[in-house]
Amino acid sequence: MTEIKVPTLGESVSEATVGAWQVSKGDSVKKDDVLVELETDKVAVEVRAEEDGVIEEILAEEGDTVEIGAALARLGAGSGAKTDKSGDKSAAKSEGKDQDKDKSGEKDKEKSEGEADDKSADASGAKAMPAAKRVAAENDLDLSRVEGTGKDGRVTKGDALKALEGGASAPAPAASAPSAPRETGEREERVKMTRLRQTIARRLKEAQNSAAMLTTYNEADMSAIMALRKQVQDDFTAKHGVKLGFMSFFVKACVAALKDIPAVNAEIDGTDIIYKNYYDIGVAVGTDKGLVVPVVRDCDVKSLAEIESGIGDLGKRARDGKLAIEDMQGATFTISNGGVYGSLMSSPILNAPQSGILGMHKIQERPMAINGEVKIRPMMYLALSYDHRIVDGKEAVTFLVRVKESLENPQRLLLDI
Repeated sequence: MTEIKVPTLGESVSEATVGAWQVSKGDSVKKDDVLVELETDKVAVEVRAEEDGVIEEILAEEGDTVEIGAALARLGAGSGAKTDKSGDKSAAKSEGKDQDKDKSGEKDKEKSEGEADDKSADASGAKAMPAAKRVAAENDLDLSRVEGTGKDGRVTKGDALKALEGGASAPAPAASAPSAPRETGEREERVKMTRLRQTIARRLKEAQNSAAMLTTYNEADMSAIMALRKQVQDDFTAKHGVKLGFMSFFVKACVAALKDIPAVNAEIDGTDIIYKNYYDIGVAVGTDKGLVVPVVRDCDVKSLAEIESGIGDLGKRARDGKLAIEDMQGATFTISNGGVYGSLMSSPILNAPQSGILGMHKIQERPMAINGEVKIRPMMYLALSYDHRIVDGKEAVTFLVRVKESLENPQRLLLDI
């Protein structure tokens, strides 16, 4: 018998909340199969089977708070086949009647498989893992339209998320169908906040309470970058295996500005100011569980291709729940792109203890006065929120102007000016 225990969850994390179990008592599992998901203050951690076996007992239920080293389940050796007591009695009474015994065994097996299917099936009849059902419920997804890649064709969480990205949804009700009567309690639903959401809420409020937060705005003409991307995109993708996006330009522009205005790359520690001589940029990523900020390390020495590749990998792992604690620690500055959701202008909140965060927004064509003429240009509003305790207004405005200049003239990044 092997105990499945809570693994080490990372620096400063001592406990977690048990999420959805992917298996039930009596299920057979193979080594590295995902058993359960644990939610911590920072990331979701998947607990996997360390060897083949059968789930003998589940010791922690969904929603329980568990500490590092606590037992979650017991894993025993075997194939997971269950012995039916009534079958044993019948076999004893009909000893010697091999044909009847075989039929009884087949009947029991079919019954067992049917019960397992019923247990894993959602309201639409599709067989799905618990995490996939939760995703479907939160996003109105019809799991019967999703192809399952899990055991016995079950729909996994990854299958559900992939279907959402592809635009799958629940089928529209028939126009002639009468509306169902409203059930008691349907108007409201009380759901406990996840540990990640609780931590996000607490840290954002702490940032507002502790920092003297102020936001300055500017706008950038994105014509030059858009033209450059269009010109070199095919060659860039062919050579580096990744598309040239906007984010790598913003990262490089921010690094150049941080070198000029080091206070924005610093933090306050008591009565001291810690100036960072490295440039680890956090990139905010929205997931189905909340906002996370994975970090791209040493952006001052990385190429545009390396930054794009790093952002793509971190973003995918964030959406799949595969980020590790260390992936989200130690950023010196953060970039948040609300433009992907259509935001035209907003004021980002600092990611403490950092002193600055840049907000990107939607690119929108607007009439601009250029050399005495009105021309239509693709413009983006930029917002820099900063801690006024350490960054003066002049420094904040200068920082944002440096970013604007680099974006409007990307050759400045190549020439390091």
